Amino acid sequence: MALEEKREKRPPVTPMMIEEEAALRNGSRGLPPGSWAEAAGPRPRTTERHIAVHKRLVLGFAVSILALLAVTMIAVLLSVRFEGCSAAADGPPRASGNGSLPGAARQTPGAGQLPGRPEQEEEEEKEARGGEVAEEKEEEEWQRRRELPPWTRPRLPRHLRPLHYNLMLNAFMENFTFSGEVNVQLEVLNASRYIVLHAHRMHIEAVRVAEDKLAGGVRVDRSFFYPQTQVFVVVLNRSLEVQRSYNLKIIYNALIENELLGFFRSSYVLHGERRFLAVTQFSPTHARKAFPCFDEPIYKATFKISIRHQATYLSLSNMPVETSVFEEDGWVTDHFSQTPLMSTYYLAWAVCNFTYRETVTKSGVVVRLYARPDAIRRGSGDYALNITRRLIEFYEDYFKVPYSLPKLDLLAVPKHPYAAMENWGLSVFVEQRILLDPSVSSISYLLDVTMVIVHELCHQWFGDLVTPVWWEDVWLKEGFAHYFEFVGTDYLYPGWNMEKQRFLTDVLHEVMLLDGLASSHPVSQEVKQATDIDRVFDWIAYKKDYLTIHKYGNAARNDLWNTLSKALKRVGKSVNIQEVMDQWTLQMGYPVIAILGNETTDNVIVISQERFVYDGDAKPKDPALGDNSYLWQIPLTIAVGNTSHISSEAIIWVSNKSEHHRIPALEESTWLLGNINQTGYFRVNYDIRNWRLLIHQLTRNHEVISVSNRAGLIDDAFNLARAGYLPQNIPLEIIRYFSEEKDFLPWHAASQALYPLDKLLDRAENYNIFNEYILRQVASMYLKLGWPTNNLNKSLVQASYQHEELRREVIMLACSFGNKHCHQQAATLISDWISSNRNRIPLNVRDIVYCTGVSLMDEDVWEFIWMKFHSTTAVSEKKILLEALTCSDDRNLLNRLLNLSLNSEVVLDQDAIDVIIHVARNPHGRDLAWKFFREKWKILNARYGEALFMNSKLISGVTEFLNTEEELRELKNFIKSYEGGAAVSFSRAVETVEANVRWKRLYKEELFQWLRKSLTH
Repeated sequence: MALEEKREKRPPVTPMMIEEEAALRNGSRGLPPGSWAEAAGPRPRTTERHIAVHKRLVLGFAVSILALLAVTMIAVLLSVRFEGCSAAADGPPRASGNGSLPGAARQTPGAGQLPGRPEQEEEEEKEARGGEVAEEKEEEEWQRRRELPPWTRPRLPRHLRPLHYNLMLNAFMENFTFSGEVNVQLEVLNASRYIVLHAHRMHIEAVRVAEDKLAGGVRVDRSFFYPQTQVFVVVLNRSLEVQRSYNLKIIYNALIENELLGFFRSSYVLHGERRFLAVTQFSPTHARKAFPCFDEPIYKATFKISIRHQATYLSLSNMPVETSVFEEDGWVTDHFSQTPLMSTYYLAWAVCNFTYRETVTKSGVVVRLYARPDAIRRGSGDYALNITRRLIEFYEDYFKVPYSLPKLDLLAVPKHPYAAMENWGLSVFVEQRILLDPSVSSISYLLDVTMVIVHELCHQWFGDLVTPVWWEDVWLKEGFAHYFEFVGTDYLYPGWNMEKQRFLTDVLHEVMLLDGLASSHPVSQEVKQATDIDRVFDWIAYKKDYLTIHKYGNAARNDLWNTLSKALKRVGKSVNIQEVMDQWTLQMGYPVIAILGNETTDNVIVISQERFVYDGDAKPKDPALGDNSYLWQIPLTIAVGNTSHISSEAIIWVSNKSEHHRIPALEESTWLLGNINQTGYFRVNYDIRNWRLLIHQLTRNHEVISVSNRAGLIDDAFNLARAGYLPQNIPLEIIRYFSEEKDFLPWHAASQALYPLDKLLDRAENYNIFNEYILRQVASMYLKLGWPTNNLNKSLVQASYQHEELRREVIMLACSFGNKHCHQQAATLISDWISSNRNRIPLNVRDIVYCTGVSLMDEDVWEFIWMKFHSTTAVSEKKILLEALTCSDDRNLLNRLLNLSLNSEVVLDQDAIDVIIHVARNPHGRDLAWKFFREKWKILNARYGEALFMNSKLISGVTEFLNTEEELRELKNFIKSYEGGAAVSFSRAVETVEANVRWKRLYKEELFQWLRKSLTH
């Protein structure tokens, strides 16, 4: 799964922009042979409150018992083996008739409403109450045994394993409902009379259990929902026998929701007509909203899907269509081929009226891209389709494992909670992450599209073919996929050097911001309940033998360590990888190494380590585990240099709090450099003398120090200063050499580091002093590089990617900090567009020009951009036009935009979050966005609450640059009064704002004093 908004036009990722966290570390969850059942351990769910049973339910209970007796007598007389469910408390009311019969749900009165809702409310309430009483009786029985009932436990009980699902769906797009019939083949591992599986927000009409190959069924005694763990419980009148197979059949119906998870609907406008589609998003825990299932990654099974829909639509799923059966009334049923063994979270289907284009790989894999007909007609999907074919061929060769399915469909949808989702054989992308119009798309946009596709395709091997045993090891798939974003892009564009350069600034530097919070979490973290699962999908997680051994199966982190240890052993090296790596994956945070010269002994340095945190006053998440108890085995690479030369690197293993080491070549005029090319996951600090020598070296001859090391020094210095490890002037002195810096990477590192500092100061009375200092460092390179020419008739992929990205970075800094020529150029380009109605603004700087023009010019320019936002059909252009509207200095326009953002027909749900966050980044709108967030919290939480990543992104984006005592009080008071989830995100928000307030209190005046002195010299 690709997380949203990993790269934005201007701001870097900051600690609170990076997704949610969980709590404690956990040991190995490896899966030894023959221990399948033992791997399915506990996982609680607390997203819904338990419904208490009151005395007033007794009447309802009595009525339901009488009704159940009557139904049972009729069933016996008619030899019917289906048993009515005794409860429907977890979902919408029951549809009239059999939910699996053709046309049953078409009798519904309106869109989004299931049949019989007005007429049956009283009946369903009684039914639900009866279910609650049955549930209460069951719990009392288990309490007498002094055991927890299996349906209350955090993860599914271990006694059953699904082998195969046969799922038949009926999609009714005219009223956004669907009905289904699922048949699950179950293997019994331990005898039990309970079947517990996941089901949420659906109405179950009938349940049947039968032993395979036998005529007789197993009588269902009763069934009920348990909302706290989102399970459906089937109680049988006898126990299922060990080593026998049974078939569980459930008929149900539900809504195609207007939301972002489960089986949900979306829409688009074509030729003035609004058209609808329905698509799934099951990861991590939302397959249970679409069909009753064992919704945990360990429960791999095969699936046979059939989808019945109106013939004006087409349906897609993980596998190709095997047969289609057309009916006379304009309906068609598509039967899909059986899947390989797979987990529920990457099962997928869609019902839409899209068109497609197709290509075929060398090995015969059919690749199709489905999108809106107008987008396909314009060729907006051609780029993605072509690189997908090349990437599949690359991965097959690289991994030496062929792609496992006969086809791969790429589906571009208008609305989706993530950038993309790697469903096996049917990857779903939000349009902005896959559609590309060469006439209006920048290099940055092309890069973003490329890397999202590379990421999702890697998941077809890491995540789909091999799946984590449990969510605590989600980094096993996300880490590989994120790293291969850079490897795969280097394959497509060898000259871009993504792996060795952009990986540092776009991944390493960003994730270290999040991991520097006291509220961080280990890479591998314990997941106890469903709300924890969404939190593990964050930047800490994201950022051959193995595949072959575990394909079609599950793997845990120790499987990876064992494979790496075996590989080293084959080349004669005996290293216990697990022992080393457990310190890095099971401890939160990362170390800062301090290298100090020993003043009494020549050629000896003191190396110490401690946990790096931005706010030393922040309380650790686990009070029993203070920062002093953290210890890592650190492979520290080190080199010695002078004005003209740097030595070859040596490696020192640092495993103690403090150590002494002799460095033979160390002299008075030489400097030390640690963590060469930033290959280690830690920061390095030096004594002031060494920092001064490094600054002098950069000024005299910066090329002695490599590009990666220059970027690393800049990032370390700014973050060490922000955390108080280093005087505030040191990072600003480092960038004084920038008039001679011709490489993109150090500029990119500086831009990312300056951004959060700018946001801490942009409302300060003396902000102009900081502004002027940055402009002085930028001015020389801005004049040297100039502006790009209009490239509408040139290839989108520039020959010199690094040069164009450097120019863009410098122009962005110049315009952002108020360079007069930059402002004039932006205003001229905007005026020319308005007067000629022809956009001649160079593609690679359009977002900068739009934002600058809106901020400088009058309301008419804002209205012009607003009009263009509505009229354009190119998704890349639509995105930057919407973001430009947030750049206005006019508070009335910003308020207007905030209110319009909640209209889904004007701004897509996922884009509304970006509007609110971008207004919060604007110093003229920060307080407006913060006020809007608090006033509209109930609406926002209802819309994004279950999509925890999106909710966390919103919370962090609105609060991360609050930095006054008053704003901190407002945040704490709001948290006390709010209703809803996201407690961890709010806790992190408080820590971040406290760190901002602390920095301003301790270091702001120190910084301004140095700036005043510097500018007068």
